[in-house]
Amino acid sequence: MRTVRPKKNLGQHFLTDLNIAKAIADTVDACPGIPILEVGPGMGVLTQYLMPKGRDLKVVEIDSESVAYLNEKYPSLRQSIVGEDFLRMDLNLLFGGNQFVLTGNYPYDISSQIFFKMLDNKELIPCCTGMIQREVALRMASAPGTKAYGILSVLIQAWYDVEYLFTVDENVFNPPPKVKSAVICMKRNKTVDLGCDWTLFRRVVKTVFNQRRKMLRVSLRQILPNVQEHAVFYGNEIMTSRPEQLSIPQFVELTNMVKEEIGDEIENR
Repeated sequence: MRTVRPKKNLGQHFLTDLNIAKAIADTVDACPGIPILEVGPGMGVLTQYLMPKGRDLKVVEIDSESVAYLNEKYPSLRQSIVGEDFLRMDLNLLFGGNQFVLTGNYPYDISSQIFFKMLDNKELIPCCTGMIQREVALRMASAPGTKAYGILSVLIQAWYDVEYLFTVDENVFNPPPKVKSAVICMKRNKTVDLGCDWTLFRRVVKTVFNQRRKMLRVSLRQILPNVQEHAVFYGNEIMTSRPEQLSIPQFVELTNMVKEEIGDEIENR
């Protein structure tokens, strides 16, 4: 059987170490009993260890060459191989609106987009595992006050508990990436209501971290151009902080402060 050639434009780096592949596949056991969706299976190195778990399994692959290979190698999975772009899919249609575990050896260049889509579908995805670029994994798992703490840290940790599991070296891939990889596990936390407007929360977080070296009273001028005129802001101690110093509850507080100042104005911007 002819193998699939890795495609640079799709960010494909095929894992060749079967022990690591099995270890990654076993991370879905953190959320037992629910279906599994694998993103970017390639030649099925993870898929072969997901299939024996006895759960409803679907794989989503945008590369037509990989889809053809998977259909040939795993004929029992043919009805569950979806040849589409994960980022464009309606995830409610995959398992009849039921929850599932998201996993995969995610392409580095779209891993952040995958996790933003996860957040948009957080009620469907109580658990997400898999392998990504180590730098991104560190950002996702980092705590306030650290250099890696940023947009992904706040937005994901608002809804998920993130665990950095282990590091994977470059030499177990074909072709080897230029950076190390890491395996992570994210499980929905107990948050049901964040306590603020989620859309505005995301905007505030992205705005201030895009100028992470500046104090909040400076970076928030993009949302409140005349921030000095807003006494509740100018006189509040939090406004002299930088974004990496704020915990998630403090970002919720900040979002509510912004909301109070601008009211429904945000909807028209």
